[in-house]
Order: sequence, then C-alpha cells, then structure tokens
Amino acid sequence: MLEIKPTQKINATVKVPGSKSYTNRALIAASLAAGESVIKNALLSDDTRLMMACLEEVGVSIKGVPEDNALVVKGCEGTIPAREANLFAGNAGTVVRFMTAALTLGKGRYEIDGIERMRNRPVQELLNSLNQLGADVASKENTGCPPVVINASGLRGGTIKMKGSVSSQYISAILLAAPYAMSDVHIIITDDPVSKNYVDMTIDVMSKFGVRVERDSYKEFRIKSGQSYKGCEYMVEPDASSASYFFGAAAIMGGRVRVEGLGENSLQGDASFVDILSKMGCVTRKAKDWLEVEGGKLKGIDIDMIDTPDVVQTLVAVAVFAEGKTRIKNVKNLRYKETDRITALVNELKRIGVKVREYEDGLEIEPSSTLHSAEVSTYNDHRMAMSFALIGLRVRGIKIKNPECVHKTFPDFFERLEKLYN
Repeated sequence: MLEIKPTQKINATVKVPGSKSYTNRALIAASLAAGESVIKNALLSDDTRLMMACLEEVGVSIKGVPEDNALVVKGCEGTIPAREANLFAGNAGTVVRFMTAALTLGKGRYEIDGIERMRNRPVQELLNSLNQLGADVASKENTGCPPVVINASGLRGGTIKMKGSVSSQYISAILLAAPYAMSDVHIIITDDPVSKNYVDMTIDVMSKFGVRVERDSYKEFRIKSGQSYKGCEYMVEPDASSASYFFGAAAIMGGRVRVEGLGENSLQGDASFVDILSKMGCVTRKAKDWLEVEGGKLKGIDIDMIDTPDVVQTLVAVAVFAEGKTRIKNVKNLRYKETDRITALVNELKRIGVKVREYEDGLEIEPSSTLHSAEVSTYNDHRMAMSFALIGLRVRGIKIKNPECVHKTFPDFFERLEKLYN
C-alpha cells in the first residue's frame, strides 16, 4: 500500500514512457516484416513484455538494447515459425486480440489464454470476423472469451462485416494481419466504432512499415493482398494516456506541466485530454513537440468520451475538484476493460466522500466539500491506481492498494509523480 503525499503548486517539464499502443502495433508489424527493424523509445512494461514473450514463443527474435531504449526485431516475412504454442497474455487485451489475428497466418495449432479476468473479456466479434476470412479460431470454452484456439492454415481473405462498438482492437487486429491474406481484405464496419483514433494509429504504423490501407472514413477498409511489411527504424511516440496524469496533476493543483515529445499533431486520441481540460477552465498550450497545461478555476462539463475511454479515470480525478457536476457518457466499453471501470470508479469515489451516480454508459460526479482519507482499491487496474493518486495530491490520507499494478503500462509512475513536487 502506498500513501500519496499532498503537495502545493506544481511547475515541471516531464517526459513520459513510449506509447504502449504504438509499441505493441510496431512489434506485430516488425515481426511479420521482411528484414530487421529497430523500435526506438519502446515501452518496456508488463503489457509489452507479454507481447514480446508471445512473439518469441512462436519463433520471432527480439533483442533489447537497454542503453538506447530500443528493441531489435528480426521479421519472419509474413510467416509464423512455430507450428504449436501455448501462449499467456496476462490481462493484456491488445496481446490476445493482435496475436489471435497474427497467428492465423501460421500453419499449426496455437492457444492463447490469460488471467481469470481475461476470461471475461469478449473476443467473439473478432473470432467471427476472422472465420469469415477463412480462419479457424474459436473460444475454447464457448464463452466468447479466452482461452482462444487457433487452428491455422493461412488467411484466405475476402469481404467481411463486423462491429466496432465493443473494441476498436478487433478492427486493428485484422488490419495488421490482412496484408498477408491470400486475397484482398475488405472490412465493412456496421456500427459506430469506439476509440477511432486507435484505428488511425494502426494504419499509421502499417504505413511506416510499408503497407497501404484504403479507407472510407471508419466505415470501410481495403487492404490489397501481396503487400508486406518492410523492416525499418521506428520511433515510438510518448504515451498520451500516461501523459494525462501529469496534465491532470497541473489541473488539480493549479500548477503547470509540460510534456515533451508529444505534440499537437499526435494521432493518439488521448492527446486531446488537454482540450478537455481547456473546456474545464485550464490554460493549454501546444507546439510541434510538446503540450502544456496550466491549472485554472475548474468547472464541471458534460462530455461524450467514446473516442477517449482510457483517460476517463484521469478526468474523473480532475472532476472531483471542479465546480458543478461532470457527466461522462458513451463509455459502456469501460465495463470490459481490466475491470468494470465504471463500477470501480463509483465504488472508490464514494469511499472518499464524492457524490457520484452510475449509469450504464458512464457516470456523473458531483464534487463534495467533505472529501476524506481512504484506502483505495485498484482492482488490479493500473489506471485506477494512477488516477486516484492524483486525488491524493490534495486530499490527505489517500492510500493506494496494490500500487504495483501500474507496471502494466508505467512501471515508475509513482517515482515520476513524486519528482513533480520534490
């Protein structure tokens, strides 16, 4: 358990680790590429190590260069060397979904599983879509969740219709594997997908590795067969989701934080968190290679966060100190993350004295003048730990249970947070 120390105003320039989303996408593309790739500023956390371990288990060579914070990946030219593997993905949804699609390109039998919570996280829409493309993949227990069994003999290709409203990772997983299908892949999205920016990030990574995706907004995607990824040097952008906690700290404490390396042209949807804070009363500044937030008088807002679900918990921490209610909506998919994040937020906010109302697709926060100390449960969810730590910057006696869960995406988060005010 870790007690957060309250502090005064913050004035800092910080760097945050590389993006988990970009690192894992680059790892898949580099592993399928022809030639060697060097992934620089790669995030080394539980989730990315799980991805690397799964790729190495099926025969991909990945070597770390610690002094350069880089990974050297020898691509397998669209093949999967191993013909059999039992893979463990922990609670990393990205790993399960991306690996499931990539493994259909192999020849053999593969199984991928995770911790108990992972066995409650849905993948059936992805499995259905891959089977439409000629794969043979199934939920082993017929639950629509892991463990997943892949009987691989290559991906035929063709046209599919699929939903994107549960997770954009389904779309990204198929996009990443599609260049190696035997025929063109045409994806038709039948609803309004969540987290659209993550699809943009996937297509951006694919282009950096030499593959072109034709698209009609987020409705249709076409990937020509016969394309292949080419080994390259790839620089991972700082993680916007991780940056949000430091922006949130500035908002809560009335200070100033600048995050270097993350600029106004970032494709990461969570970089728009600075715009959300601007609506709440903060002063924001942007440049090509940095973003900055300066705290102001905070006011509550009504906001649809369908495209930025990973910063909902950060926003909640800020909303606790705003004047007026904050209503967050259209984030039902949070119920299928590392934990049911909506219910978890409601439980822990009530624990510290915040008035909060739960909805099926979100929540409403009504600030309280009687906030008090508490031991905050994290539900083994890294974002619960990091967001409630921000509340502890102003509320004395906030203790974070299982702080080690931040290793999933940000291993030294608490050390970096402490440096803001020391």
